[in-house]
Amino acid sequence: MAKVTGWIGNLLRVNLTTGNITVEDSMKYKDLVGGAGLGYKVIFDEVPQGTKAFDEANKVVIAVGPLTGTAAPCSGRTNITSLAPTNPYHAITDSHMGGNFGPWMKFAGYDAIIIEGAAKSPVWVRIEDDKVSIEDAGSLWGKGTVDTTKAINDIMGKEACIAAIGQAGEKQRNLASIVNSVNHSAGGHGGILGAKNLKAIGIIGKRAVHLADENAKEWLKLNEYMMSDIIGANNQHVVPNTPQPWAEYHNPGSRWTAQLGLFWGAANPPVETGECPPGDKNKVGLRTQKAIFDLGPVAEERTIKMAGCYSCPIRCQSNMYMPELEKYGLTPYATSTCINYSSPGTAMVKGYADGESKGMDAMITKCLGSRLADDYGIWSNYGQLPRDFRHMYNSGKLKEVLPKEEYDSINFDLLEKGDPGWMLEYYNNLIGDGEFSHLLDGPYWMAQRWSMGDEYWNEYSNNIWSKMAYPKHHSNEAGAQVGVLVNIMFNRDANSHTHMNFIGAGLPIGLLKEIAGEVWGSPDALDAPKDYTPMNEYKAKFAKWSIDRNFLHDSITLCNWVWPMVVSPSKSRNYRGDTALESKFFSLATGIETSEEELDYMAERICTLHRAATIKQMATIDMRNEHDTIPEWVFNVDPDMEPFTEGTVKLDRDDMQLALTMLYKEYGWDEKTGAPTRATYEKLGLKDVADELEGLNLLP
Repeated sequence: MAKVTGWIGNLLRVNLTTGNITVEDSMKYKDLVGGAGLGYKVIFDEVPQGTKAFDEANKVVIAVGPLTGTAAPCSGRTNITSLAPTNPYHAITDSHMGGNFGPWMKFAGYDAIIIEGAAKSPVWVRIEDDKVSIEDAGSLWGKGTVDTTKAINDIMGKEACIAAIGQAGEKQRNLASIVNSVNHSAGGHGGILGAKNLKAIGIIGKRAVHLADENAKEWLKLNEYMMSDIIGANNQHVVPNTPQPWAEYHNPGSRWTAQLGLFWGAANPPVETGECPPGDKNKVGLRTQKAIFDLGPVAEERTIKMAGCYSCPIRCQSNMYMPELEKYGLTPYATSTCINYSSPGTAMVKGYADGESKGMDAMITKCLGSRLADDYGIWSNYGQLPRDFRHMYNSGKLKEVLPKEEYDSINFDLLEKGDPGWMLEYYNNLIGDGEFSHLLDGPYWMAQRWSMGDEYWNEYSNNIWSKMAYPKHHSNEAGAQVGVLVNIMFNRDANSHTHMNFIGAGLPIGLLKEIAGEVWGSPDALDAPKDYTPMNEYKAKFAKWSIDRNFLHDSITLCNWVWPMVVSPSKSRNYRGDTALESKFFSLATGIETSEEELDYMAERICTLHRAATIKQMATIDMRNEHDTIPEWVFNVDPDMEPFTEGTVKLDRDDMQLALTMLYKEYGWDEKTGAPTRATYEKLGLKDVADELEGLNLLP
C-alpha cells in the first residue's frame, strides 16, 4: 500500500448506543478531499431520508482535510457536518470551529470522527492516539464549557484539546454550539450532541502529519512566498486602514489596523503594532489589532495580545484584560472575535448607560456576553438571535407571548438603563426553561410558535434570509447578484467570505475590476458598491467560483476568513495574489500533482453533493422555488429608488431569476428546477448518488 501523506488514512467511528469503537480507512473519501466533502457523503449514505436532527439515527461527522496539521497558513479549522434542527426540513449543514481540535485529531491519528447512536446517560469520549474510550460524564452534566474543559484537562493533561457543549446543548436547544479550547465555537450542532448524551470529546496525540516524500524544501519555499508576497490581514485585507508612508493605498474599512503608536496595551510590557509593510513575515501577526476594530479605541489599553487558531499567522482573536468582569463572578479575562462581540451589543436594544456605542460600558457588555455565550454554548445564528430578541422586545410581542409571571420576573430595568448586567439576565433566561428560551428555537420554529407575521420576515434590518431560518451573510450589499447567489446555496447562513474578502480587500474599485477580469473573464464580474448593473455571465462565474472555493476550504481545510488569495499587499506584484496556492499546498502535502482547475473540479463535486443531500432531505427537486428563495427586502429596500440606480443595493426580481438560471447553467444543473441532472452527477463521479436519488424520484 502506498504511503499516505497529507491525510492520515484513518476514520474513527464511535457508536454511543452499542459502545462499539472502530477504525476504518478514510481514503475511500479521498476524491471528496476531506472535511465537509467527507461529512456530506457520510450523511448522504448513512442517514435515512426523513431523519430529524435530534433523532438517534442522525450522525455527527467531525472531519478535516489534508492540509490540517501540516502548518499550512490558516489551516486550523475543523468542520462538523450533521442534519440541522434549525430549518424545517432538518436539512444538512456544516458548522466550523477554529482553535486546535482539528490538528489535534490528526495528531491522534484520524482524518475524521463519526459519532452515531445515543448513550443512555451522559458520557464523554476520551481519545489518546489509538486508545479511545467512552467515559461517564454524570459529574459534568449541567456544567458550562469552561468547567467541563478544566475537569477533562485535569484528567487528560493540560495539552489535551476539549470540545464540549454547555447547558444549551444539554437542553437540545436548536441554537447551541460545540466549543473547543473555551472560546472557539461551531454553531448549530451542540443540541445534537446533547440529544446523544455526549458532553465532550477530549483529544491528544503524538503522531506526525507527513508531507509527500522530498517535498519539505519546496513546502518551506511555498510558505515563505505566501508569507512574504501574498498574505494580508484578517479577511485578506491588503491595505492599511490609515495612511502610511509605505502604502500606496489605504481604506478605513480595512482590518489591517497596525500603525505607529497603536499597542497591545495590557501586554507586559506593552507591544506596539507599528508599521507592518509587506515582505516582513515576522510582523504579519501584528497587522490585525482586532480588538479596536470590534470594540473601539478603548480596547487598546485592555488588549493583552492577539491570539488565534493553530498554524494561523493572522491572529484575529482578541485576548482582553477586563477586571470589571469580576463583578459578575467571572475571571478578569475575555477572548473572542467578531460576531461573538457584536451579538451581545445587538441585544442591548436601548443602548448603553454611558451613551457610547464604542465606550467602556459597550466593551464590558460585549466581553461579558461573549464569555457567557461560549460557556453556555449558545450560538447567535450569525447575530440573528439578538436581532430576534430586539424585534420581539421593541414590537411588544415578547410581552404578549411570555406568561405574565415570567415576564415580570425578568429584570428588564437593566436593559432599559443600558446596564451590562443585562447580559446575565439575557443569557440565563435563554438557557432557562421558560418561554423566553424559545428564542433559541431559531427563526422558523420561533415564528411558528409565536405566530410571527410577514413584518418579521420582510423587515430589512432584521436580516432574515429565508424560512430555512438563517440570516444574510454578505448578500446583496456584497457584489450585488453575486452575494445573493452565494446566500441562496446553503441551509444556514452562507458563512462564505470568498467574494467579500475580494470585494472588501481595500483596493480601489478600478484595480479590483482589473483583477476580476483576469480571474473571471471580464471586469464586469464586479460592480462598484451601490452602483449595480444587470446580471451577466461573468457574475455567474464569480458566484460559482466563490461558492466552490468555500466548499473547498471547508474540506481541505483552510480558513475562509482569509483564503483565497485573489489579491496581495505587494505593489511589485501590482496587488495580484495567487489563486493556485490551495492546489500548490495540496500537491506538496499529498504527493498528488493537482492543478488549480482540477482542485476546483473537486470543489464542484463537493458542492453538488451538498445539493444532492439537501434535495434528498427536502424530498423535492424544485429547488428554485422551494429552496433558492430571495427575501422581499432585497427588492423592496429604498422604495423611492429603482434597481440599478447609483446609491442603492436594491435588485430586480426578473434579473435575479435570470441570475439563478445562469448559475444553474454554470453548474450544469437543470435550469427549470435548479436540481443537478444525472449527467452532471456522473460527470463528477457521483453515479451512486444519482442512482439513489433516481430511486427516490428526485432526478429532474
